[in-house]
Amino acid sequence: MNTRPYAAAKRTLGIADKLGEVNWGLVLLVTLCACAGFAMLYSVANANFHPWALPQILKFVVGFFILVAVATIDIRVWMGLAYPAYGLALLLLMAVDVFGHVGLGAQRWINIAGMEIQPSELMKISLVLALARFLHGKSVEDISKPLPLLIALTMIAIPALFVALEPNLGTTIIIAADGCALLFLAGLSWYWIAPAATALAVAVPMAWRFVLHDYQKARVMTFLNPESDALGAGWNITQAKIAIGSGGLSGKGFLQGTQSRLNFLPEAQTDFIWTSFCEEFGFVGAIALLILFAVIIGYGIQIAMSARSQFGRLLAMGITLNFFFYIMINGLMVMGLIPVVGIPMPLLSYGGTAMLSVMFGFGLLMSVHVHRQVEIPRHSGGII
Repeated sequence: MNTRPYAAAKRTLGIADKLGEVNWGLVLLVTLCACAGFAMLYSVANANFHPWALPQILKFVVGFFILVAVATIDIRVWMGLAYPAYGLALLLLMAVDVFGHVGLGAQRWINIAGMEIQPSELMKISLVLALARFLHGKSVEDISKPLPLLIALTMIAIPALFVALEPNLGTTIIIAADGCALLFLAGLSWYWIAPAATALAVAVPMAWRFVLHDYQKARVMTFLNPESDALGAGWNITQAKIAIGSGGLSGKGFLQGTQSRLNFLPEAQTDFIWTSFCEEFGFVGAIALLILFAVIIGYGIQIAMSARSQFGRLLAMGITLNFFFYIMINGLMVMGLIPVVGIPMPLLSYGGTAMLSVMFGFGLLMSVHVHRQVEIPRHSGGII
């Protein structure tokens, strides 16, 4: 019997061995969710693969190969690339302010080699990578010390600020939530958490007065009373509620939705695709898809718990939480439970950068699973 430690043996495994370690059940669930998205993009385009379904399928195929390739790379390699990836994503965010173009009232995209890229989507994953590396090298006591905490908060605040300036409130919230959640999971003391929560509550009225744009304020007021301007600012959320409610228990049936096909529902291929799904497949279909999402999240938590390195645990939990925040914010938004903030539903909504970043994230999650027995010394996770 081979008694070598698994971590040492793992370095000798070939590509075929690593592919055998991939959790193909999780990959299947991700594919099923993406297929639901393809079906809805086909439906909202009036039973046509153009202009959304076919490009999205092609992007998923590319993303699938990215997922598999990323999964076979040792997590120590990803740990070494964490800071460069963060730096590159930050540079792209800065470039958006200079070279980016405006779409739907916000400057969020940049053209690189003929491809439209949304750097804020890349930053979500890059931030998780960089924070996981930084926090890996810290003990529970170290994380609550002022200097390490200040560095971590700066790593979160700088990209959040650039994304907020686009403006993109929804992604800003996810970036902040991802970062703060990792700090909490790494062992941040309640000595810091309680005052921070108080400061956040105090900052809300100041943000309303000095930070939020007029259209963002209008979204909040519309959320509080959408019927006050049902044909204007409240149109989106009113039509979304109609679409969800009209689906009933079992839905109107595939290709039978009216809100999106008759153009009552705005952005049916992106932010509001979930409402189209609910209209066509009803409560039963919505619950079934949410169960698929929940199982994926459960897999992510299980992978995080099985990792032997702190970096692997934090990386897996960060990727899983990022996916969860996507789903939670979009779902609550289209149901009128929170203001509209412009967040897509992962794997369902149309979007190239979003799809590829989600698949890359799942690749990192799978890399943690494949290399779950790899142990990484704490001292290898320092600032540089």
